[in-house]
Amino acid sequence: MKNSMSKSFVAGVISAGLVSFTACTSLADGCCNAGGAEGRWAMQKPGAYWLGVCSKGGKPSASILWGGGSPVGQYDVKIDGAVATMKQGAGKGRYRATTLKASGNEAEITTQIYNGKNEPQGRPEVLKAKRIPALPPAPDVAKAEFGKPVDLLAGGMDGWVSMNPKNHFGWSVKDGVLSNRIKRKPNGKPDGASANLVTKRRDFFDFKLSYDVRVLPGCNSGVYLRGIYELQVLDSFGKRVDCHNMAALYGRITPKVAAEKPANEWQHVDATLYKRHLTVVLNGVKIIDNQPVLGCTGGAITSDEFVPGPIYLQGDHSDADFRNMVLTPIVK
Repeated sequence: MKNSMSKSFVAGVISAGLVSFTACTSLADGCCNAGGAEGRWAMQKPGAYWLGVCSKGGKPSASILWGGGSPVGQYDVKIDGAVATMKQGAGKGRYRATTLKASGNEAEITTQIYNGKNEPQGRPEVLKAKRIPALPPAPDVAKAEFGKPVDLLAGGMDGWVSMNPKNHFGWSVKDGVLSNRIKRKPNGKPDGASANLVTKRRDFFDFKLSYDVRVLPGCNSGVYLRGIYELQVLDSFGKRVDCHNMAALYGRITPKVAAEKPANEWQHVDATLYKRHLTVVLNGVKIIDNQPVLGCTGGAITSDEFVPGPIYLQGDHSDADFRNMVLTPIVK
């Protein structure tokens, strides 16, 4: 995914071993709206930049999402009124120190990488952030009023466009099936970057999205609701439940049960996004039941959860097939 932070800072983060793609961390909403530094914060840069600070039972905690992957738990977290400090690190004493200074519903976030001798590496990154409002109570989905369904594949590729025009474009539609085939080397390994796909329409907000997906062996793709929240597409049949498995809200919500089918079989997903809560039915089994969505997921277009957006499909990782993709907007 495109990373809007400075290239030198990103390189430092990667080389320091400070990027994680495996955590299933979350912060309860109730203790994240106490004011001061405590809260969930959307950083004001394009992409998925999010920070959550929480104190529960006198024990402070925090997690950060830096563009890709999942929110990463922090250590040595301290909260002093409007100021929170934290660290994240792995290997050879390297770590990243982050400080949040809040002023009402706005904040300044400063992050700096240090080596094993506590010496700063490069210049610090300074970001502005806005407090994410508290979640509303879980809505009654049965009372939602739906509008006219939109067949996203009715026009074939006409309603879609590449997110990465310079990358290999492997998307095509044949007999109602939208397929992605990444560019590969003779040995079958990926050859360079392939393109993600996004709807031309960017006015979707709350809705029900239904689709069939064929997960190919080793598949790793994703369906982004409003371009912000990724429903995972993964060859995870037979694995224990995890927030990175098929139809999970990536890195945020772990399915209640595993309902995947084996690779190469068509699977059906019904996902309802309504008032910042998510319900997902996979292959007829409700795996996420009206759960709160606490923030954007890795690879999101933006961390702003209050703007309409598109549907986008992850195409840079692996091959996948989609069909019968229908979005029904919720009008009330």
